[in-house]
Amino acid sequence: MAPVMTTVKANLTEAKTAEAGGRAYVTFLAGNGDYVKGVVGLAKGLRKVKSMYPLVVAVLPDVPAEHRNILISQGCIVREIKPVYPPENQTQFAMAYYVINYSKLRIWEFVEYTKMIYLDGDIQVFDNIDHLFDLPDNYFYAVMDCFCEPTWAHTPQYEIGYCQQCPDKVHWPTNLGPKPPLYFNAGMFVYEPNLATYHDLLQTVQVTKPTSFAEQDFLNMYFKDKYRAIPNVYNLVLAMLWRHPENVELEKVKVVHYCAAGSKPWRYSGKEENMEREDIKMLVKKWWDIYEDKSLDYNNSLNAQRLAAPLLEAGGLSFIPAPSAA
Repeated sequence: MAPVMTTVKANLTEAKTAEAGGRAYVTFLAGNGDYVKGVVGLAKGLRKVKSMYPLVVAVLPDVPAEHRNILISQGCIVREIKPVYPPENQTQFAMAYYVINYSKLRIWEFVEYTKMIYLDGDIQVFDNIDHLFDLPDNYFYAVMDCFCEPTWAHTPQYEIGYCQQCPDKVHWPTNLGPKPPLYFNAGMFVYEPNLATYHDLLQTVQVTKPTSFAEQDFLNMYFKDKYRAIPNVYNLVLAMLWRHPENVELEKVKVVHYCAAGSKPWRYSGKEENMEREDIKMLVKKWWDIYEDKSLDYNNSLNAQRLAAPLLEAGGLSFIPAPSAA
């Protein structure tokens, strides 16, 4: 069943897309679970920081109409995409985890936009990052990941204690060959949609054996020569708070990634490891403050803009946006 969308909402969405000048944020949603709350929170967070650009939500066919309508009511542009399956000869990887994650490759097809910033649904934006759209073209920008969590236990990096977040602490042994290339977290990245790249990505994934981190490993392989690291303020993976506190200036963080076990704000119980930390509790509360703020709902924001417009035209209000620090 297709989502219900009024003509007014459709026109507003099209106008917002045109005004965006070919730029947009994009996220991804699959299934009928509670991740829709994360996407709603993200939409409201971008509105709170006064982003100039819309949020596109790439949804798999199994996202129900109810959830699509919620996203549309929050001003999101909903785009249905087809699933991407692992190679046919790798049937052991034909499971939901891989299908869901590889399907994110479809966002390279969104060529009505010249540049996009991808954000996972468990991310929140606490400061305006629109300036990232002005980064030079033809590169792939993302934040370096950390190798210290047990999820990396299958790698030599984890085994010897090497991490690119602190490369001087444990040096890479020469007997293991060249040092691993820089590796990024794919929960947030800046990229340029392109049909040639899109088709090549889909062809390449069909001849590439799936690995533990699915599309994140694949994108790291594919874009290794175009990757450029950006500061972790643009994608603070929560494990950094206890693995590399010396690298975190929490007051400067613009984007928080709630990807540590037990940290999803809409599921938070505080019982999992490290979830009792005061900094975690503070960041979870900040997410809820945005999610529950009805003034940030799309319709309420539109009403506020309509009320302000006559005053602006009459010179009754002036607004000078504060510059964002890069």
